[in-house]
Amino acid sequence: MAVKPPVNPEDIWGHVLNEARSHGVDEVEAIVGGSDEALTRFANNSIHQSVAERTTNLSVRPVIEGRTARASTNRLDRAGIHDVVEQAIAITRLTAPDPDLLPLPDHVSEDPASAPYSRCFHETAAATPEERARAVAEAIGAVESAGQTAAGIYSTGAAFFALFNSRGVSAWHKESMARFSITAMAADSSGWAKASACDHRDLDPLRLAQTAARKAAESRAPRELPPGRYTVILEPTAVLDLAGQMFGDFSATAIRDGRSFLNDRIGQKIFGENITIHDDVWHRLQSGPGFDGEGVPRKRLTLMDSGVVRDIAYCRQAAALAGVEPTGHGFPLPNEFGEAPMNIVIEGGDASVDQMVASTRRGILVTRLWYIREVDPYEKIFTGMTRDGTFLVEGGRVTAGLRNFRFNQSLIEMLSNVEALSPAVRASGEETFDMVAPAMKVREFNFTEVTRF
Repeated sequence: MAVKPPVNPEDIWGHVLNEARSHGVDEVEAIVGGSDEALTRFANNSIHQSVAERTTNLSVRPVIEGRTARASTNRLDRAGIHDVVEQAIAITRLTAPDPDLLPLPDHVSEDPASAPYSRCFHETAAATPEERARAVAEAIGAVESAGQTAAGIYSTGAAFFALFNSRGVSAWHKESMARFSITAMAADSSGWAKASACDHRDLDPLRLAQTAARKAAESRAPRELPPGRYTVILEPTAVLDLAGQMFGDFSATAIRDGRSFLNDRIGQKIFGENITIHDDVWHRLQSGPGFDGEGVPRKRLTLMDSGVVRDIAYCRQAAALAGVEPTGHGFPLPNEFGEAPMNIVIEGGDASVDQMVASTRRGILVTRLWYIREVDPYEKIFTGMTRDGTFLVEGGRVTAGLRNFRFNQSLIEMLSNVEALSPAVRASGEETFDMVAPAMKVREFNFTEVTRF
């Protein structure tokens, strides 16, 4: 693997522009992207898969008389570029005009100080199967020595993303990423841990394995607790799993369409005073490009300020309709969603999880959540289940593992009932969605039934 893109995006863009102009089209955008990814997968205490994949692609979007459409290809030779430009133009001319469609954006100079550090590390991009196998073997050993069975993945790789348009936009992003996830399984319990980082040297697979094994051991012979409202301590991943469901609503397009829980709530205090949330692509624990799907530089947003709804994201079209400046959070056009904040940072506090446990007379400690579904979009009520480490807290200490629960919980209520926050960390969920989040101690969390597994 290599940090350097396997193709020259500027050369591809030059061919796209020439092809478009040969068809009489002056306004055109191109996105050139790709990735080198490698994955080591393990189960039953042994590695059973090691794969690597290289992808490159080109996406072309013309703007013709108020119409736009997009065509994509992974054929990046001259014939492939010719065909995709021709297809994009043909589709665009068949598309109905959009009266709100804007011309392509002009180039905007980015502040060179806005990206204070690299997010692309050669060591991560070039990590070998042998390196991953050694780390995985050590992690498996930690789980196996506890009499448990390990399963999980260790992935490393790098990606690039370049956006050009005929008005001078030339926006580039390169990034490496490593992810390690492990589940430790015992006879009647399980434990889990996951982390991600742009630099794989920031990961500690052995520590993650030890955490998963400890959770599996401490939750063995789980007790059954009746459903009800409990004080709950949500570890950062559980906070991500649930709170992460709401940020698509911080969108001017969603609000205009009437599909956001923030309708009629902008400027109101709806969460507790200890809840402040930003969207900040340049936070040291965040990742991703410093520009959006049209090449507009991302701005730092304060979504929640001491519980009060403040900023929302605007793509160019939504901003023009509202008479404000775009915030750099738009998705590539055409799309039906408009925009959303993608680099969530929930401000933390100074209480550790151990301190939260010590201050709890009776409650439940939750590692993570899954099968989350929305029940009430406006009140932001969700249902889902706990998994891989659910514990009873009594008298300020963890005393037993618990059978997993189903919950039915309003996010508005939950984030109004937060009693303590840990320092924020980079948290990783089941998929690739990551955000910066603290652990939270929350009162009156609503568990509705005990699950069968």
